[in-house]
Amino acid sequence: MPVLLLAGLTWWKAEYIRIGAQGYVFGYPLVIMDITRENAALGMAPVNVLHRVRQFPDAQFKTVVRPNLDTLYSTAFLDLSQGPLVFNMPANALRYEVMPLLDAWTHVFASPGTRTQGTAGGRYFIVDPQWQGPVPEGMTLLRSPTAMAWLIGRTQTQGEADFPLVHRLQDGLQLTSWKDGQTLPPSPESHWQKSTAPLTPPLQQMQHMGTVDFFNRLTHLMVANPPFVADAPVLHSLAQIGVQIGQPVTWDWFDQAAVSLGRWIADFKIAQALKQPRDLVNGWSTPPRNLGQYGTDYNIRTAVAMVGLGANWPEDAMYPSTQVDSSGAALQGRHRYRIHFPAGQWPPVKAFWSLTAYGLDDFLIDHPSHRHAVGSLHPLVANADGSLDLWIQAQAPEGPMLANWLPVNENAPFLLNARLYWPQDTALQGHWHLPAVERQP
Repeated sequence: MPVLLLAGLTWWKAEYIRIGAQGYVFGYPLVIMDITRENAALGMAPVNVLHRVRQFPDAQFKTVVRPNLDTLYSTAFLDLSQGPLVFNMPANALRYEVMPLLDAWTHVFASPGTRTQGTAGGRYFIVDPQWQGPVPEGMTLLRSPTAMAWLIGRTQTQGEADFPLVHRLQDGLQLTSWKDGQTLPPSPESHWQKSTAPLTPPLQQMQHMGTVDFFNRLTHLMVANPPFVADAPVLHSLAQIGVQIGQPVTWDWFDQAAVSLGRWIADFKIAQALKQPRDLVNGWSTPPRNLGQYGTDYNIRTAVAMVGLGANWPEDAMYPSTQVDSSGAALQGRHRYRIHFPAGQWPPVKAFWSLTAYGLDDFLIDHPSHRHAVGSLHPLVANADGSLDLWIQAQAPEGPMLANWLPVNENAPFLLNARLYWPQDTALQGHWHLPAVERQP
């Protein structure tokens, strides 16, 4: 775009640029949730059908950013406009589990699991905002704020040898429809066929989506997935540029160019913020306490949707991450690194913890070892004084250090993401922090 034209557009359409940026940040989570739902319907299971993931993701997995290798997922996208659903969780005293339900805007509205219900299990009656009626006896009502919802359950898995046990636990989870006062059998999948064509990751689809398409999709989605009362100010602003629930946008070329510029500015600012996280402690950035319950903090909500879609409440899992070593230099695979936990200062959790390496694209690193994580579910070797060293490097170390090795690719930048499942209060309240990543000679 010529400089003079850009300058004129910036002055003439300043409000379109500002509101376009605001609206893009506001609507991003809803749109990417819908894209993720579409990909799931093509590659995993139809809507309202529970898909049990039977193995860990590998480096070719591109559906969700920063996948974990600590749990096996049991997941389903829900269309509650079709009627209530019943989610049955049998008693489980064998493995930690958390089964959060997210609304279409990525807020966690319920989190059944070991932390909240113990090991007794439960039966849950999941409904949309409009549903009215009695709750069946023996069930707990879970009302989604939106017609679209996402069940993204996780069951602790202690390595591949643990798969048979975890598969049995997954098989006990049941998602069924409710009609005329009774539970229907699970939806058959005989009519559904998994797509054989490569699926474009949701992040790429978002990047390639035109601005008009983005806002048209947003206005359409908001019909069944209404914004919240607190969102009224941003909806009022969007109406000023012709973005209204259920109506297609009708912009001329200048309007579209201005909103597109606003979108680009918003994307740029979020990308810069993600590259330079604030409030670092020992080089680590911990997501804010409002994770999964964002209110009107649209910037945080969208940043999480970009790098950690499907995040839990902090009480269920914390996700500290870093891209730098103790000197502030970017992590790079040509160097060797150590993380040293003093005795008595290992990650404080009531369940378990892990450390995973990712490329700068937020996906698993394609390393010949096919080893992507290390943590308390692995046979770690402590030092004689009770301390623990984790080794992050491209080449496998020798001796006892091998058990504590997290591989990365040589000459490639990377980032680290820790996960603390059911963290203790010392971590939640910020009294404990991960040690710095130390570059080795």
